[in-house]
Amino acid sequence: MVARRAWPILLILGVLLLCSVVISAGIGAVWIHPAEVARVVWKHLGGLVNVPATSDVIIWDLRLPRIALALLVGAALAVAGALMQSLFHNPMADPYVVGVSSGAAFGAVVSVACGLQAVSWGALNITSLLAFGCGLAATFLVYGLSRRAGRVPVGTLLLTGIAIGGLMQAVTSFLLLQQGHSEMREVMAWLMGSMANRGWSHVLTLLPYTVAGMGIALFLQRELNILALGDETAHHLGVNVERTRLLLLFTATLLAAAAVAMSGIIAFVGLIIPHLMRLLIGPNHRRLLPACLLAGGLLLVWADVLARTLIPSGELPIGIVTSVLGCPFFLYLLHRREGKTF
Repeated sequence: MVARRAWPILLILGVLLLCSVVISAGIGAVWIHPAEVARVVWKHLGGLVNVPATSDVIIWDLRLPRIALALLVGAALAVAGALMQSLFHNPMADPYVVGVSSGAAFGAVVSVACGLQAVSWGALNITSLLAFGCGLAATFLVYGLSRRAGRVPVGTLLLTGIAIGGLMQAVTSFLLLQQGHSEMREVMAWLMGSMANRGWSHVLTLLPYTVAGMGIALFLQRELNILALGDETAHHLGVNVERTRLLLLFTATLLAAAAVAMSGIIAFVGLIIPHLMRLLIGPNHRRLLPACLLAGGLLLVWADVLARTLIPSGELPIGIVTSVLGCPFFLYLLHRREGKTF
């Protein structure tokens, strides 16, 4: 029954996402009708239509880039969350559980502490590069410390991630306390996530990582389904468990670190979306991964709309919006699993 309704749900998610992009592009201090949004997009796709210059700038240069980035970040975090939950056999795991967020935060704070945040090359700046590199490095440090006789027990990996994450958060907090008021505000804004001041260059920078990560995840969907049966069963069915686990960990970390480098730390997307999609369409990763991609983008597009419209004179960090949505859901999961073994 669940399998039969999966494809209609995927179609509905795709239509909702497309409509949301058009509608959300018109929402803001200046309301623009969806039909005019469509005309602006059509013009930039080569259509012969006339649109007001003001609408063209607002839609194409200001709103659509951040909407596209929100879509990619949401998709990357949701797919990474699905991979992490499958890897740990735990619906409460998310992309940051093995140190991605703490490593990325450390890299960003180091760039500010060294006064390098102004150095940039197009969409990439030192803060983003260090966040990406330190996020990857933290994960592979956790992986290396967790190896036991050529194997990586999942429980050891999880606990090592918590320990390394806590240590890096402590060092990050110490470095933050050494900064001036303006530098601290800048870093705190990044730590809470934002799509503000993002352009098409940021979208084009993140796009290859999202496409590559999603491609690898879909390529491994059969192995993901087999791993759900347990390591011993997967081994007997011909899956190289350790190699597959390492590749899954790398893919999830790549997606999460790239998203964090472009948008800052946005919590709970990788926790909420995979769990909801698994309830709706089942655990088969052939359908689950595309559903997470669509639903993650959908959630973050509307979270960004709330972030830029709830306060008339300013903008909320998008991480606050996702945390307000995600915290009750996390407590619900905790209540549902009370007394059960993870």
